[in-house]
Amino acid sequence: MVKPTQKLTHFDAGGRAQMVDVGAKQATERLARASGAIAMAPATLAVIQAGTSGKGDVLGVARIAAILAAKRTADLIPLCHPLPITRIDIDFTVDAERSRVSCTAEVHTHARTGVEMEALTAVQIGLLTVYDMCKAIDRGMVIGDVRLLEKRGGASGPWTASEPPCG
Repeated sequence: MVKPTQKLTHFDAGGRAQMVDVGAKQATERLARASGAIAMAPATLAVIQAGTSGKGDVLGVARIAAILAAKRTADLIPLCHPLPITRIDIDFTVDAERSRVSCTAEVHTHARTGVEMEALTAVQIGLLTVYDMCKAIDRGMVIGDVRLLEKRGGASGPWTASEPPCG
């Protein structure tokens, strides 16, 4: 839910972009879970499942890419703080009926700020890696439904998505 009275913290009083000062915040256990999916032709999904892409284990490589992306989020998003990530879980689920692969990322830390951006980045890069590895056979794949599912820790407390994903 959007809180219309909240101010955007990445801007100072003059409207200039700033990195939020988290120095006075308490370090707490934090978790964020995000998900997304990539839809593709049934034949492409069959290649992924059979492991015959010619580039190797598509979902295995995508899992490693997602983990690396979570670790490098502060290098990609200018105002993110580098965080000491303590655990990253990446799960890919094949949905043959809808001809798509879903990715869920769960990222943990003990820090002064949350890991929502790390979980979202992991999902996006994991799905982009699937696209990259399969684009030679299916350029029409569509990535979507990327969203935060849950966050825990910090002063604002827990948050869970209440609506189903778009699309």
